[in-house]
Amino acid sequence: MVKVSRNSPQVGHHKGKAVTKEVKPAWDTDDADAFETKMEEWGERDWATWLGDHLSFPFKAKRAEDDDEAFFTDIADREPFRLGHKMEVLGLEPDDDVDLGVMVQVREGQHQGYVPLADLEVMPKADKNHWPVREYVVWYANRM
Repeated sequence: MVKVSRNSPQVGHHKGKAVTKEVKPAWDTDDADAFETKMEEWGERDWATWLGDHLSFPFKAKRAEDDDEAFFTDIADREPFRLGHKMEVLGLEPDDDVDLGVMVQVREGQHQGYVPLADLEVMPKADKNHWPVREYVVWYANRM
């Protein structure tokens, strides 16, 4: 019997080639009970400490969310750190502003700045930083 952790890929074979299939955690599917249980766990978590322990810097991410209306103008193409832009995440910002959430220091080309971690997506899902960021993003979006 092969033991598979909830976030690890399963390996099978198709036409003699190894095929990896990702196993999503139950809370990231339509399992409402698993989601509620995970939300309770997340609500008690010290996110800054937990993320500091579970993320490896630097890593690549894409801005998948942005409340700025500049996306609907040509500014989004010219300015760094906008929706759809890829950037390198350099570290956590120690500021704990509850409204902004956890901020991260990022670099895009020659530009450095800060963006909310809740706006980022780490790809591919095989990246070890994907699931810790995903947990934070889902908690942050559903915390109220």
